[in-house]
Amino acid sequence: MKAEIRICSLLPSTTEIVCELGLQKNLVGITHECDYPSEILDVQVVTKSLIDHTGSTSSQINTHISEALHKGSGIYAIDNEALSRVDPTMILTQELCEVCAVSYTLVEESVRTLGGDQKILSFEPSNLAGILDSILQIGKQTNTESKASEIVDQSHSRLDFVKSESLKSPKTPRVLGLEWLDPPFIGGHWVPEMIEIAGGTPALGKREEPSRQVSWEEVSKSSPEIIVLMVCGFDLARTIEEFDLLKESDFWKQYDGEIYAVDGSAYFSRPGPRIIDGVEILAEIINPNIFTRKTDANGWKKIN
Repeated sequence: MKAEIRICSLLPSTTEIVCELGLQKNLVGITHECDYPSEILDVQVVTKSLIDHTGSTSSQINTHISEALHKGSGIYAIDNEALSRVDPTMILTQELCEVCAVSYTLVEESVRTLGGDQKILSFEPSNLAGILDSILQIGKQTNTESKASEIVDQSHSRLDFVKSESLKSPKTPRVLGLEWLDPPFIGGHWVPEMIEIAGGTPALGKREEPSRQVSWEEVSKSSPEIIVLMVCGFDLARTIEEFDLLKESDFWKQYDGEIYAVDGSAYFSRPGPRIIDGVEILAEIINPNIFTRKTDANGWKKIN
């Protein structure tokens, strides 16, 4: 059965799920943003960005994306020739965020150009349960249900451990997760839940609500004791580089709490298996007296 499935993953998160399920050999197409695990780097890329963000600041990227969406032109494209060439039997996509990946409408249009009968699976998780359910769904559709259940059970065990250990702390500091720095966006969907499990109180944002732009005044009024820079699509080094461009602004000069940068792309933005690592990273940051650091140096860093 496995050998017959030809999977095209149009999300970095589902690419990671497919590989966790041991289906790397069935992966025939991926996006230009899929970069993990390293074994997939020779798989055919079937998407591209219509906006070149090389060397752009977060403010410039935000402007480019806003203008493109306002014009209705979109920011991603599917290479229909490449898609036809890899001839997938299953396509994994999403309807949650048009900034995160190719739109579902675009996927439908591209599938119509293909011959045959492709199964399209769309994922829109807004919480941790939804992310884990995505693993189970893909497992069910690929005859890897046993492996999927094993991954999900291990994930629940890790979450339960973090939750129980965090309860030993008498404090639940106010934690703000920033998904974008200029302008500031707070982390939404599963991020407030991650903060709560790790022993913090979300300074802004509620479970399952989308990420949204906020003002620096709103950030100040939320009185965060810890700010975690979990910039969507940025790794740790890029996040620190971006913060260094902004740290002389009024808010950052006046802020006297703790500031941490993390690899947002790997552990926070993508609703895949490594989101559990993200919860453990937050636990290490929020309660270092309880959680011994196990994350490598590229995962997170205190920057003030």
